[in-house]
Amino acid sequence: MTSLWTRGGLTWRELGVRLWRQIYEDELFGRCAELAYFFLFSIFPLLLFLTTLLGYLAGASTELRWNLLLYISRVSPSPEITRLISDTLNEITLGRGGAKLSISLLIALWVASNGMIAVSRTLNTACGLRETRRWWRRRLIAMALTIAFAVLIICALVLIFYGGESVDRLADRFGLGPFLPLLWRVFRWPLILTFVVISFEMIYNYAPNLGDSPSRQWWTPGAFTGVALFLLASFALRIYLAYFYIYSRAYGSLGAVILTLVWFYLIAFAILMGGEVNSEIAKEISRRKELEREAARARGEEVPEKPAKRRRFPGRRRAR
Repeated sequence: MTSLWTRGGLTWRELGVRLWRQIYEDELFGRCAELAYFFLFSIFPLLLFLTTLLGYLAGASTELRWNLLLYISRVSPSPEITRLISDTLNEITLGRGGAKLSISLLIALWVASNGMIAVSRTLNTACGLRETRRWWRRRLIAMALTIAFAVLIICALVLIFYGGESVDRLADRFGLGPFLPLLWRVFRWPLILTFVVISFEMIYNYAPNLGDSPSRQWWTPGAFTGVALFLLASFALRIYLAYFYIYSRAYGSLGAVILTLVWFYLIAFAILMGGEVNSEIAKEISRRKELEREAARARGEEVPEKPAKRRRFPGRRRAR
């Protein structure tokens, strides 16, 4: 299987031009706004599902919820976004208990999966795929991806808040001294970023309708592009808000909501651009393989027939 890291033989300039063209052909900016809308409605059920699951696993949901919000504050571009998420989450968790807890957990998972379905729909359009899966299969895949995403977040949180303590205990037990804690401090954030990259890869491999295609790949340039854009967008927005903050003047008390939507918009752009990167490279690889097949036929060589693809939109011009 040809690696996507070869860029299909495209130069960086050619790839950049194609991506710029696809941004407008796929109406990426409008789809980012759609995703930001769904993210706003899905983030609180997702956090409710996550904190409830953490409470079941550790029996200390209040402390773990505080740790989760602390982690969000580190990647959030504004304290107002963190405060809005924290206050809203505290409001919707009041009065839950007993059987209502399990019911609310299932409802939260169902609602949170709406955001993943929206991601699936927009990635299908970005990759030129037609949705042929039944609605219940799409829902099950979205719920499975939501659960997997929550598990990855839990693993990352465990590493952030409890990894150092565990490493210190292991160092004391095996007499490794300061070597193991130093090694942990060096590799902690790369390890955590690995969980983020895996979550992006899961979205790119299973959210769009790839069917039974064997072309699923991991550790792709699209995933790393998406993660890099996400971190860059959050950092750039934080700098902008630190020096040119005007949302409170323009929107008043709605400023925090507007900021949250802007942040979700940038996250959606990072996710979709990662998908576009993988899609454009895969199309170029497929095009060049087809040219090689035609050249082989012209030389009189026997070439096995290529199975027909029926997932693309009819009449949609994708190859360049």
